[in-house]
Amino acid sequence: MRDELTEAEVSAVRSAGLPVSGAVAALEAARTSGRKVAIVSNNSAACVRTFLLLHELQHLVDAVVGRAPYQPEAMKPAPDSLLRASSDLAMPPRDCTLIGDSVTDVEAARAAGGRSVGFANKAGKERALAAAGADVIVTTMLAVADALAPA
Repeated sequence: MRDELTEAEVSAVRSAGLPVSGAVAALEAARTSGRKVAIVSNNSAACVRTFLLLHELQHLVDAVVGRAPYQPEAMKPAPDSLLRASSDLAMPPRDCTLIGDSVTDVEAARAAGGRSVGFANKAGKERALAAAGADVIVTTMLAVADALAPA
């Protein structure tokens, strides 16, 4: 069943649209400013890597952490995947910031001991992300790119 789910995710990502507006600029700004980037997902790592390859973005990402096989309890909001990412990046969790669009993303960042940027990509999300404890809230990924751009 796990393999079938992963195949379905990879198939779906092949027909997915473009990256969120401003996301590529944010990834490029992170790279230019010398920051490391990990993508952490409750989807499979294969799905995320396929998306990166399809859009030729893999050179902007240092690590991909997908859901752990047979461990649904380790998915966000649990901190496990974020702790794996910080280890892969050789950075302590307190020096990591998760950009996420869900309450569970913010909760996972807090549980891992890191910071979070809530991405309110839909109306009404700002309040929920703030209530979850997001350190900062943005409504566009261009705001992230601008914040990461070298001065």
